[in-house]
Amino acid sequence: MGKQFKLRKEKFVTDSGIELPEFLTKSDALPAPGEYPYTRGVHRSMYRSKFWTMRQYAGFATAEESNERYKFLIESGTTGLSVAFDLPTQIGYDSDDAMSEGEVGKAGVAIDSLADMETLFEGIKLENVSTSMTINSTASILLMMYVAIAKKQGADLKKLSGTIQNDLLKEYIARGTYIYPPKESMRLITDIFKWCSKNLPSWNTISVSGYHIREAGSSAVQEVAFTLADGIEYVKCAIESGLDVDDFAKRISFFFNSHNNFAEEIAKFRAARKIWANIMKERFNAKDENSMKLRFHAQTGGSTLAAQQIENNIVRVTIQAMAAVLGGCQSLHTNGMDEALALPTELSVQTALRTQQIIAHESGAADSVDILGGAYLIEYLTNEIEKSAIEYIKKIDELGGASKAIEYGFQKQEIERHSYLIQKELEEKKSIEVGVNEFLSENPEKHELLKIDDSVGKRQIEKLNKVKSQRDNPAVRNKLETIKQKALTDENLLPFILDAVESYATVGEISNSLREVWGEYKSV
Repeated sequence: MGKQFKLRKEKFVTDSGIELPEFLTKSDALPAPGEYPYTRGVHRSMYRSKFWTMRQYAGFATAEESNERYKFLIESGTTGLSVAFDLPTQIGYDSDDAMSEGEVGKAGVAIDSLADMETLFEGIKLENVSTSMTINSTASILLMMYVAIAKKQGADLKKLSGTIQNDLLKEYIARGTYIYPPKESMRLITDIFKWCSKNLPSWNTISVSGYHIREAGSSAVQEVAFTLADGIEYVKCAIESGLDVDDFAKRISFFFNSHNNFAEEIAKFRAARKIWANIMKERFNAKDENSMKLRFHAQTGGSTLAAQQIENNIVRVTIQAMAAVLGGCQSLHTNGMDEALALPTELSVQTALRTQQIIAHESGAADSVDILGGAYLIEYLTNEIEKSAIEYIKKIDELGGASKAIEYGFQKQEIERHSYLIQKELEEKKSIEVGVNEFLSENPEKHELLKIDDSVGKRQIEKLNKVKSQRDNPAVRNKLETIKQKALTDENLLPFILDAVESYATVGEISNSLREVWGEYKSV
């Protein structure tokens, strides 16, 4: 039945002293929360036992600055770290590579070697914190760096908890931070599944992401359908590689967006749980109930944030966060009000975190399970999203699965079509965005934004040169050559990547070793 938690309160009552039931139901209603198909929630007591993990996605400039931000967030009450990496790290280039110029430390923290990761988590006991890393093409490298630090700290690897995104299919659909062709990317993903099932049993080995699909302009239905279709593809590949479904499926997690349409977003999360439970039970014959449970992290919608009247974004984020909570998320990130313009300041990050804390402690939203379950509109929308998403999944199955559909450009074309319609509605004012196309302000407020010092790249290159001058370079070359040789076999690459990481081989060096063998994927 999974981990049991002590109740947060002895009694859940309103301000008027009215006692709240755990949940309400009727004879013809869906099964209770925590029961298949989990439409009402993956745990029976949900937030009455334990709040969702409150994360704040953070990372900028160098590891030193990001470490300070993490410690600030922990002191402010965040219950999970979420690491944002810069673009060079995401696509396997070191800070001194010509491809990295102008991007070092800008969209996230720059990580070149284990030395940077050691600084990033300095003073933070990994055994005591849940860490999410938004990393895909280089996920195997960054995860092995995390493992190497945990080993140095003397941590029990079986107790390490967290998530790597590790979702390459959505990169080909909506985001673009891929390196290798799909076949080789899938090989790395299944290597991670296998290695973690034995060595990191509490780690979520993939976070199948609908977030970026929605950010690219999809509808809520498309977000659910294309995300679950990607999930199906990962399960199929893992089974074909020899894994038993119940050995890895319980560590698959999902990552969804939360937008402004309050009722639709709540229903979307409920429908996604039901569809996935049915897929795992009926299509893949999963026996472990934890293999059937769709556990998800939610992030409020970045694309909904406006650069105009940015204070309005606090209201948008609050609505979206409440929808995620009432939809039953396991983990949540709330965007800062200034993120349409820059990386968030400490003040906006703290306000975003306080938004979650107010929902948790003051709103009553966490005092009963599936609060809106049974509401006519919510149940109608849940059923309609389920039906429409299943139709999309059937189309993708007919095309040969998510990978084949990507080759045909199916998901991308569907997203682009919907995105165009939404933009047209805004331009024609059939849809209103407050402060953007209506209710404009003549004298907008000025806000101080976070600026990344242009010296970051130079400082990062200096650190990288120092690492390279102090390590055993012949040993590094041998380990990189081993990775190249093993990439030509079916042997699991993670032990060899870990060995290279521990010798302070860099993200770029390891990525380039695999590039030499596998080549790079070029979008058509």
